[in-house]
Amino acid sequence: MKKTLAAALFLIPFAAFAADAPAIPNYSKTFEELDSLGSTGGVGGSGNAKVQVVTILGDPSKPGPYSQLLKVQAGAKIPAHHHEGDRVGTVLKGTWHFGYGSKFNESALHTLKAGSVYTEPSNAPHFAMTAETSVVVLLTGFGPTDTVYENPLDEPKK
Repeated sequence: MKKTLAAALFLIPFAAFAADAPAIPNYSKTFEELDSLGSTGGVGGSGNAKVQVVTILGDPSKPGPYSQLLKVQAGAKIPAHHHEGDRVGTVLKGTWHFGYGSKFNESALHTLKAGSVYTEPSNAPHFAMTAETSVVVLLTGFGPTDTVYENPLDEPKK
C-alpha cells in the first residue's frame, strides 16, 4: 500500500501532461550514486546557501517533467516561499521538517523521516528546516518552475 501510494504521488505531476510531455530517458541510480552527484544549481531550489540543488532529469526552467535532489545541510532554515507548478517530495535521507503557510512557523512543521512523501502544490507557500542532521529530498514536477519568497526580504542574496 505504501509503495503504491508513493508511486502514485510520484506520477501525479506527470499524469496531466503525459500526452504532451517529452519522453524521459532510461535512468537507474542507487541512492549512493545519487548522493555522490554534485550540485547543478538552477531553478526550483530555495537559493539557501545550505541547500545544494542537483537536477537529475529534465530541465525545471522549461516545460516538461523534471526531478531534482535537494541536499540540505544540518541547521538549515528555509523561510516561506512558493513555486510555480505542482511538485512531489520524497525524503530519501534524514529528517525533514516541513510546513505550509505564508510565514515560517516552527510549531506548524511536520516531521518527515526518510521514506516520507509530501506535496508542494503550485503557488502554495511552504517552509522547511533541518535539525542536527543533513537531509536529501527527491523532488519531481512539471516545469517551468521558480522560487518566490513570501517576504522579499527573506530571499537569499545571490
